[in-house]
Amino acid sequence: MEARINVMASPVAAKALKHLIAAGQVLAESTVPSATLELVKIRASQINGCAGCIDMHTKEAAAAGETAVRLNLVAAWREATVYTEAERAALELAEEGTRIADAAGGVPDEVWANAAKHFDEDELAALVLQIAVINAFNRGNVLTRQPAGHYEVGMVH
Repeated sequence: MEARINVMASPVAAKALKHLIAAGQVLAESTVPSATLELVKIRASQINGCAGCIDMHTKEAAAAGETAVRLNLVAAWREATVYTEAERAALELAEEGTRIADAAGGVPDEVWANAAKHFDEDELAALVLQIAVINAFNRGNVLTRQPAGHYEVGMVH
């Protein structure tokens, strides 16, 4: 598969992407556990069919010590017993936030309330923005058909 366009060759796109990358770096400094943020990025990327982001975030998570079992079960997290209640709440929020167009009312109050049981307001804000940022990356990559498989840990940091 070949990419439709090299977005980094466009001065405007490259500049915008640098800001998105910087936003992700700020979110990584939040008090939300890094494992939770990676799981959220992986799940949103699975839903959106973004192979490049799945490639990147599974490799980054594995390098940070995430287990193969937990990485392999992200798509079926509801049936898996390997995630904490907080992680499950974050994964549910990520799913609902990613599938926002599928629900006329947006993210259900119950989903938000469940996340709020496990995360304070700053952490909820970080999760919301992480979901928004990964969805932006997913959409850009899918629109331009960015290929996956070549990512190496640390390439985009």
